[in-house]
Amino acid sequence: MEEETDSISGSLTSEQSINDPPSQQLYRYIAIFAIRGLGHMMEGECSDVRGGAEEASSRHSNAPECGHVCCILTFLEAQCGMMFRGILLTCWRGSGIRLFSSSFAESGIPPNLILPPDLKNVPTKMQRPPVDLSQPILRECKIPVPSHISPKLVWLETLKDPQDQQLGLVHLHPDVFSVPPRIDILHQVVTWQRNFKRISYAKAKTRAEVRGGGRKPWQQKGSGRARHGSIRSPLWRGGGVTHGPRGPTSYYYMLPMKVRVLGLKMALTTKLAQDDLYIIDSLDVPSPDPEYLTDLVKQRHWGESVLIVDVNENMPENILNATANLKKINLIPAIGLNVYSMLKHDTVLLTVGAVDFLEEKLLWQDSRYSALYPFRLPYSDFP
Repeated sequence: MEEETDSISGSLTSEQSINDPPSQQLYRYIAIFAIRGLGHMMEGECSDVRGGAEEASSRHSNAPECGHVCCILTFLEAQCGMMFRGILLTCWRGSGIRLFSSSFAESGIPPNLILPPDLKNVPTKMQRPPVDLSQPILRECKIPVPSHISPKLVWLETLKDPQDQQLGLVHLHPDVFSVPPRIDILHQVVTWQRNFKRISYAKAKTRAEVRGGGRKPWQQKGSGRARHGSIRSPLWRGGGVTHGPRGPTSYYYMLPMKVRVLGLKMALTTKLAQDDLYIIDSLDVPSPDPEYLTDLVKQRHWGESVLIVDVNENMPENILNATANLKKINLIPAIGLNVYSMLKHDTVLLTVGAVDFLEEKLLWQDSRYSALYPFRLPYSDFP
């Protein structure tokens, strides 16, 4: 019996089957182990493996009468261990074969699903130089930092020179620029920003609003046709719409202030962690020419779009003229900074005054004791 099973398994593992697809090779290996297991069962070596029982049950005591799958798994467990048994059970369910096929070479992936390596030409981002602690600290946190954490150190840059020059170091408060990441908070805030101003003007007419249909089309009985009372019924072509949109519909809702504040902190932290947030001294540029800003952005590898934030709403004239006709370089005051605008732009530039403003306003939300709603002004603890 062993010679016969060995001859059958030898024919299955011939050299002609080496170049077969991975799925056929897997089926062949399963057949080999199954044939060898049946050979051992015919010699009376079948035993029960249910629950690690010490003695074989009476149903499996006679090998020729046993045709259960667990007997084959017993042999496979003795040969290859429990790992192969789990893989084999997975393959029988169909998902393991796809797993094995995808783990081989690229031949297992359909050619229409293989993406070319140069599908998207992303410009290389220039890594900012490491922080040098010997450089002077030009800005410290005005609000005390807890003793168990340390402020974030970031280079201070300028827009006056096209060259990438670091003027010094800036301290950023860790409770604003280094909070634990929460992608769900970002999703909630972005969804709220895109929906709370939305108004849908879609409207469909009901049967009462459609012109005509006041007369009964035909008599109730005797015509042989179905009974109808109006040609503007929803069953008729050109009739009214049942349960259609009844605009204008407002999708307004408000998130809690704590969630909105946390969303701003998350966006600032994410931009800083991805090296997409830079601190500049001011918005003074030497020329109102738009090409100066575009060349500056390209030279410093700030990406396709840049958002510049300042604390003042009245910004310098040169930078206003330079960004007037630029679609990808935008200005925004710090009072209007929002999560959606920061995530939409590749790079965010904050002036030192904007950093002071954001830290003061956002950290006040963590320590305020009076409720925002109902809206009672002025607040005694408003910064």
